Amino acid sequence: MTVETRRRSHAGIRMNEKDSKEIAYDNHHDFHPDPAVIARLRRKIDWHLLPLLSLMYLFSFLDRVNIGNAKVAGLEKDLNLTPSEYSWALSIFFIGYIIAEVPSQMLLKKVGPRKWISGCMFVWGTLTMLLAACKTAASLYATRFFLGIFEAVGVKDSSNANALFPGAVFVISLFYSRGEQALRNGLFFSTATMAGAFGGILAYGIAQMDGVRGLHEGLPTVLLCFVTIVYLPDYPQTAHFLSQDERDLAVKRLLVDAGPATQDDFSWPQFRSVFVDWKVYMHAFPYILTMTPLYALALFLPTLVREFSFDPITSQLMTAPAYAIACLATILVAVSSDHYRERGLHYAMPTLLAIFGYILLIVLEHKSAAVRYIGLTVTVSGVFSAVPSMVAWVSSNFGGHTKRAVATGVIISFGNCGGLISGHIYTQGHTTRGHVISLVMLCVSFCLILLLKFLYIRENKRRRNLTPEEFEKESQGEDLCDWHPAFIYIS
Repeated sequence: MTVETRRRSHAGIRMNEKDSKEIAYDNHHDFHPDPAVIARLRRKIDWHLLPLLSLMYLFSFLDRVNIGNAKVAGLEKDLNLTPSEYSWALSIFFIGYIIAEVPSQMLLKKVGPRKWISGCMFVWGTLTMLLAACKTAASLYATRFFLGIFEAVGVKDSSNANALFPGAVFVISLFYSRGEQALRNGLFFSTATMAGAFGGILAYGIAQMDGVRGLHEGLPTVLLCFVTIVYLPDYPQTAHFLSQDERDLAVKRLLVDAGPATQDDFSWPQFRSVFVDWKVYMHAFPYILTMTPLYALALFLPTLVREFSFDPITSQLMTAPAYAIACLATILVAVSSDHYRERGLHYAMPTLLAIFGYILLIVLEHKSAAVRYIGLTVTVSGVFSAVPSMVAWVSSNFGGHTKRAVATGVIISFGNCGGLISGHIYTQGHTTRGHVISLVMLCVSFCLILLLKFLYIRENKRRRNLTPEEFEKESQGEDLCDWHPAFIYIS
C-alpha cells in the first residue's frame, strides 16, 4: 500500500468512526466487487430510476416552456398582451422559482424526495391546467409565479431547469458514483430537448384544433405524481427495488467513491460552508451565463423559427428537428464525459459549439432560411449538450449530502436568474441583438470554465504533494466534506 493510500485510509476511519450508520471504508483498498455484479446493480438502478425521473422532467419542462409555442399560436392577441407584458410573463416564473429553490432543497432533504416531489408535481400540474383559464395579463402573471414556486419545491434533485431539475441531479448523485453521473444526467436532461421537440409537434396539432378548448395539458403531470409517490426511492439504503445485499453494495461503493467526503445526516456546518466555498461561485457564474441563452432558446425558439418566413403552424413543427439533434448531441457528450471521467472540457467544447452557432446566426442574418436554420440547430445542440457535464461537475465535487444538496440548490437557483433575464433578450425587431448578447455570455462562460478546470487541477496537485504533517493538519475538524485533503476533485 502506498503512503498516500495509507493516509487516505486513515482519514476514512477517522471521519466515519462517529457514525455507526455508515459502512466503514477504512479497508476500501480491499474492496473489489465482481464487475458483473456491479453492472447488474447499475442496470437495476437505471431501469427503476431514470425512466421515472426522465418522464417527470419531460412533463415539467413541457409545462414550463409551452408558453413559447402559445405565443406563436396567438397568446398575445387572445390576452391583449403587449410585448413587455409577454416578456414579464416569462420572467415572473423564475422569480417564484428562485425564491423557493434553496428552501425546497432543504425541505427535500428533511422530508425525502418521494413525498416532496410527488406532492409538488400534483400542484404544478394543476396550475398548468389553470393557465388555459387565464383571461388577462394579471391572471397569467399570478399563475406563472406560483407555477415557478411549486416547480422549485418539487425538485429536490436536477438544469437547467425546473424545480425538478436540482432534485433529480441530487437523487442521481445519491445512487451513482462520480464517474457515472454525467451519462445519467445526460439521459435525464435529454428529455428537456425531447420536450422541445414533442412540444413543437403537440403545438402543431393543437393549432389545427383552433376553437377547441381543453384543460388537459397538465393532467399527465397530476397523474404521474401518484406513480412517483409509490416508485421513487429516497436513498439507496431504503430503495425498495433492491435486496438488502444490493443496498449494502450500493452504499459501500458510493462510500469508497466519495471517501472522506461522505456524511449523510443533515448538518448546519455543511450548510454554512456552502456560502464560504469558492467553488460555489466559480460554478455559479458560468452556469448563469450558459442558462440564460438556453432559456432564451427554449422560450423563443418557435418565434426565431417563425422569422425564417415559415407560417405560424409550420414554425411549431420545425422546432422538432433542432431539438432532436440536440437530444442526440446531449447524450453523446454525456457518454464521453463519463468514459473519460472528465467534466471541464466536456462543458467547454459544447459551449464553443454554441458560440460558433451564434456567430453563424449573426453573420448569415440575411441568407436563406435553410442556412439560418442550420445555424440555429448548431446553437441549440451546443447549448443543451453542455448541461450534463455542467451539473455532473457540481454534484461530483461537493461532498456530504447536506452540502451537496444546498450547493446544488444555490448554484442552480443562481443559474435560474438566467431565466429571469432570458425573457427580455429577444424583443420584437431586435433578434440579432439577442444573438449578440447570448454570444458574449457564452464567450465569458467558456473562459470561466477553463479557469475552473485549471484551479481544480492545481488544487489536486497541491493535495497530492502534501507532506504527512501537512495532510494531518488539514485533516483536523469535522464535516470537512470535500475540503478534506484526501478528497480529489474531478476536473
